[in-house]
Amino acid sequence: MKHLTCKLILGAIFSMSLNANTITDMAGREVILPESIHKIYATSPYGSYILYAMDPSIMAGWVIAVQEKNKPFLAPSSRDLPVVGSMSGGAQTSNIETLFVQKPDLLLMWSTSQLSPLGNINQKLEQFNIPYVYAVAESMEDYPKVFQFLGHLLHQEKRGDMLSKRTQSILEDVKKVVSSIPQEKRPKVYYAEGNDGLSTECDDSIHVEILKLLGDVNVHRCHTSNHKGFEKLTMEQVILYNPDVIITQEENFLNTVHTHPMWKNIKAVQEKRIYLIPTTPFNWFDRPPSFMRFLGLQWLANLLYPTEYSIDIREETKNFYALFMGVTLDENALHVILAPQSFSYKE
Repeated sequence: MKHLTCKLILGAIFSMSLNANTITDMAGREVILPESIHKIYATSPYGSYILYAMDPSIMAGWVIAVQEKNKPFLAPSSRDLPVVGSMSGGAQTSNIETLFVQKPDLLLMWSTSQLSPLGNINQKLEQFNIPYVYAVAESMEDYPKVFQFLGHLLHQEKRGDMLSKRTQSILEDVKKVVSSIPQEKRPKVYYAEGNDGLSTECDDSIHVEILKLLGDVNVHRCHTSNHKGFEKLTMEQVILYNPDVIITQEENFLNTVHTHPMWKNIKAVQEKRIYLIPTTPFNWFDRPPSFMRFLGLQWLANLLYPTEYSIDIREETKNFYALFMGVTLDENALHVILAPQSFSYKE
């Protein structure tokens, strides 16, 4: 009875007078929009972060809690928003009561396929009478289109067009450079996950899409059976791979790998080509793979191909954070984001 009452209350609260303002979302659904949109809740990390890039003031909450150390790198209006949780994919972890308090005018769903929006989650959403639209991005190549869509949705076409053009130009610039480099001259890269560095991702995984764009340089070749990843390897496998470059987001692993009796013989470790992935305030590479990957793409392209893609990553970082994050970085902030280990652990 209590569950039914909650549904009725939510349905009443979110029920609204609708006009003929419609939009076709990226899944091909025609959606009637509210007369005005003041708050949107993005139900997945992918959507949450890209909504932040478009307009943090319109966010109703976060999917994942923001760590205190990351708050200075976010717009003030977004730092203390409530954590609502996820309402996408196969599981629902959202706090319906928190969602109820926030009273979003619209939900932003995220899909990595045109087909996946047709699932049980739609039925759950319908019962609460909350309008929702889908953004669809099968790969980073689709992000420019997502920014265009969000610009249209929010009546912020100029902003959407600006972010769309910037992401498109980054893709094109990197692709041009990579296409000019013969396969045999592209370094072999190992993505080390976990404290022991012995977990990684298949080459076709969404979690290493940057490595695909940078010349299909992932040393670990396998087929991804799910999106969880963390494929377990043995030390013997890594020794056989003998990568030229290692990237990781595990500081503990990075700080001990050069003295480990087995790892210290790997080429990347011997040549001090092991790099710490920047993660402040959002990860530049993975988990979750967000729009920050466009800066991560530039960062890693510069590390792998310093002559061919010779950029000043400090200036690129300042410009990217100003445009996408709405924050100005001073030297101290830059040092936090681009720790010395993001260049080389010897520095």
